[in-house]
Amino acid sequence: MIVILDNTVLSNFAQAQIAHAILELWGDQACTTPDVISEYRAGIKPAGLPPSVWKFLRINELSSVEIDFATSLSAKLGKGERSCIAIAHVQNAIFATDDLFARKVANRYQIQKIGTVGILLQCVKQEIFSIPVAQKALNEMIAFGYRSPIIDLEDFLL
Repeated sequence: MIVILDNTVLSNFAQAQIAHAILELWGDQACTTPDVISEYRAGIKPAGLPPSVWKFLRINELSSVEIDFATSLSAKLGKGERSCIAIAHVQNAIFATDDLFARKVANRYQIQKIGTVGILLQCVKQEIFSIPVAQKALNEMIAFGYRSPIIDLEDFLL
């Protein structure tokens, strides 16, 4: 199943220097959109994001049906979020985001979702990371400004 990642997830994993986990977890099923890549690139200098960390990530162009669906979505969503939701809806993909409003919109269309914490937990379950390594990554993400819904991953792994 395709997993379409938005900029919040890309930024979190890039800042914690664990972008490789996305590839290890989902391989070529992980992808994003040109709009998300544009958002990420816009944050390279201001947020100090690493510039070439996502070169392995597949970029899905939107079909005409997906473009039409994306343009019908709320203008409160960014272009990247709209494009990800459109692909997730049309292709029955998983939408990876931490944005609360984007998650609410995805709920309306019964789109499966996963966020940064869920991805970290999956990495532990798939033995890509140990619990301490995943926790360190979460702590780094929080230090960079990620508003995590949880502080301690171990509470969800027992």
